[in-house]
Amino acid sequence: MELERTLIVLKPDAVARGLIGEVLTRFERAGIKLIGAKMREMDSDFTRQHYFDLEERHGAAVYAATAAFMQQGPVLAVVAEGVDVIANVRRLVGTTYPNQAAPGTIRGDFAHQSKDYSVAHNLAVANLLHASGSVDEAKYEVELWFNPADLFDYPAAADRYAVSTSDR
Repeated sequence: MELERTLIVLKPDAVARGLIGEVLTRFERAGIKLIGAKMREMDSDFTRQHYFDLEERHGAAVYAATAAFMQQGPVLAVVAEGVDVIANVRRLVGTTYPNQAAPGTIRGDFAHQSKDYSVAHNLAVANLLHASGSVDEAKYEVELWFNPADLFDYPAAADRYAVSTSDR
């Protein structure tokens, strides 16, 4: 089985609300291995690189609102690694619109802004997190945010204590 890597970005609303520890704990409790982390502010150039296709997909107003939101404070970028980690992270995060996210997901439990409110006020949805949506997107985003030296290979407890089929 191939291991995947994915990017998770705790957005300015998650950082400002003091949810970093809670959010990272959710991933770790689910057995997701975190292999790199860094806090930074996103300037306009970096925001454009990260959201390079957002304007094309959703229009200039959505891009402008998202860019302004992402630049209002620091973010924490994290790389996770594991089998099916992209799908698993997205499952834990919940749907894009917090008011539609299931209870038990990060967005369902901590973010409650609706799409209608965001659209009515020309705001980006304050939904706490970004999580890569595909293998190709994850590869691009991890390489954009992290150098190889920023990422760590270490045995997770589950790997360290797992019994292989040859040991049975």
